[in-house]
Amino acid sequence: MHATPPETPAAAPPDSLWQGLRDALRGTDADYTRIPLRRAVFLLAVPMVLELVLESTFAVVDIFFVAKLGPSAVATVGLTESYLFLLYSIAMGLAMGITALVARRVGEGEREAASVTAAQALWVAVLASVPFAIAGIVWARELLALMGADAWTLEHGVGYMQWMLGGNVVILLLFVINAIFRGAGDAAIAMRVLWVANGLNILLDPLLIFGWGPVPAFGVEGAAIATNIGRGVGVLLQLWILFRGGQHIRVTAAQLAWRAGIAWQIVRTSLGGVGQMIVAMTSWIFLMRILASIGSEAVAGATIAIRVMMFTMMPAWGMSNAAATLVGQNLGAQQPERAEASVWQIGRYNMAYLVAIALLFFLLPRELVGVFSDDPRVVAVGAEWLRILSYSLFVYGWWMVSVQAFNGAGDTVTPTWINVVFFWLIQIPLAWWLALHLQLGHTGVFWAVFVSETAVGLFTLWLFSRGGWKSKQV
Repeated sequence: MHATPPETPAAAPPDSLWQGLRDALRGTDADYTRIPLRRAVFLLAVPMVLELVLESTFAVVDIFFVAKLGPSAVATVGLTESYLFLLYSIAMGLAMGITALVARRVGEGEREAASVTAAQALWVAVLASVPFAIAGIVWARELLALMGADAWTLEHGVGYMQWMLGGNVVILLLFVINAIFRGAGDAAIAMRVLWVANGLNILLDPLLIFGWGPVPAFGVEGAAIATNIGRGVGVLLQLWILFRGGQHIRVTAAQLAWRAGIAWQIVRTSLGGVGQMIVAMTSWIFLMRILASIGSEAVAGATIAIRVMMFTMMPAWGMSNAAATLVGQNLGAQQPERAEASVWQIGRYNMAYLVAIALLFFLLPRELVGVFSDDPRVVAVGAEWLRILSYSLFVYGWWMVSVQAFNGAGDTVTPTWINVVFFWLIQIPLAWWLALHLQLGHTGVFWAVFVSETAVGLFTLWLFSRGGWKSKQV
């Protein structure tokens, strides 16, 4: 058992903020279970926030260029992402379990066990990618038709889906390896990798979509090609760093030998997270299907609103990810009270940030959506969703942090059951009833999202405050 050392005084020399920022960006070998809590939060949150800011920047830039091709091209991206949400569910669920396991082993001082866990996580990610690749390459047209795609999408959007699902292994590996780095405390490495991957994406997007010189215009398919190239380069960089060694973790070739027991432990720990994300993501598939029955403009407006939301809310997710690492490492070091204190501190930061974003969504929704489309109907739909979202962000910020606390502790099952109730049993039926039965159209879908996500946020925070997650063993 680790004893909790006294924290250093809060006062620091005038250059301490800049020194802390340099340490956060470069990476540090600091022990996050022993340094002052505020510094631990800062060192982890800064690179995680910046990492996700660029990730969301790519999403916004991507839809900005695709929108130049028209509403049906944007709808192609939105409908394909409905299936990618299933893939993201697995990627994010695996990331939750892997972060929890690696963080716990690092907190216990078991660096060798953390590295072996990381090596087996690579195998799990590759195996999980195979079914999606087959489905995307062979049945792309049928999958788009199932989601209610229009004629343009069925003619021009099949290649986009084939590239995105066919090359999904780079998505899974990107998520999983960065989860390894975050769990170990190497958040700065995860940040730098995504900067490279998404920066390359942003550069290639206009080149491959519209063409230039000898490079042909691939249209919406070019966006998918750019994404795969950027993420593929990011994965190669991740693997090079992982085997060379970061500040807190290094994998060796010998550790790549298949170890079924550890692989199963990863899967077992991640199942709750995968289920948790599948429940949440499949609810979006049903919502997009309802919107597709209303029209391509409704899908396009919702897709742009989601991208704007991703761009503005990624810093909040970055801070929440820091909570998962701190909870996992501090529970491993037998310091549950410090783990809880880190969650409340990050929650306050999240709340303040998202109140500011809520004001932005409320006051300037049309201006935000109008950056990406000049179609009046698309702008009206997207702006309406942003304004309705603004009413729930105060609660949503606390939900982000509390659910990541459960995940960081390795208790991914509790949030799964919460999501089943609030997303499947409340959100989907309510959206159908308001949108189609009461004929409120897309407005009904948006209000159903507001009701369900406000309710799930309040309930999850209450459950976290009860403290049962502190005794979870992984």
